[in-house]
Amino acid sequence: MAKSKDPKKIDTSTEEKIIEAARKVFLEKGYAATRTRDIAEEAGINLALLNYYFRSKEKLFQLVMVEKLQQLFSVVLPIVNNDELTLEQKLETLAENYIDLLIDNSDLPIFILSEIRANPERFKDRLQVQHILRNSSFVSQIREKRPDVEPVHFIVSLLGMIIFPFIAKPILFSDTKRFNALMEERKTLVVKWAKAILET
Repeated sequence: MAKSKDPKKIDTSTEEKIIEAARKVFLEKGYAATRTRDIAEEAGINLALLNYYFRSKEKLFQLVMVEKLQQLFSVVLPIVNNDELTLEQKLETLAENYIDLLIDNSDLPIFILSEIRANPERFKDRLQVQHILRNSSFVSQIREKRPDVEPVHFIVSLLGMIIFPFIAKPILFSDTKRFNALMEERKTLVVKWAKAILET
């Protein structure tokens, strides 16, 4: 007599299949344009089964968004708060790690930015980026290096140099291989440009 399958394993497998489908559809369409039916179809299940696991589109979106925000900020926070790294080491590590992350997740910046723009209140309390950066050793080092420059200007410029090419990729770059090669070069260039700003 064949053994029955473990219900817990079936549940976990189905739940993960739904979450994976939600990741794909939300990244492609955004929250507003996504229907639960789209996610069910992507997961290869019926709508009733999706509703059994996740009662609403909002609940699924929250799971995906929290995951993506953690993915995005897990690169930044350990670096800006590391007291053992010099400012130059932080710039090098930020540029390299951030660009590597975005090469592997090129849809991530547009997804995060468009959702924040569509519903800023949803992210205001969750992110708390201003508080984290304001109290970081990274900001202290910037102030020490250039007391005449507001650190916010420098950080915005740094992030712009790293993130903007990925936002502009659909317009400016058609060859992914060439784009990735340019981004590898950019790891070094961003650090040079950032250092030039601080030394001017």
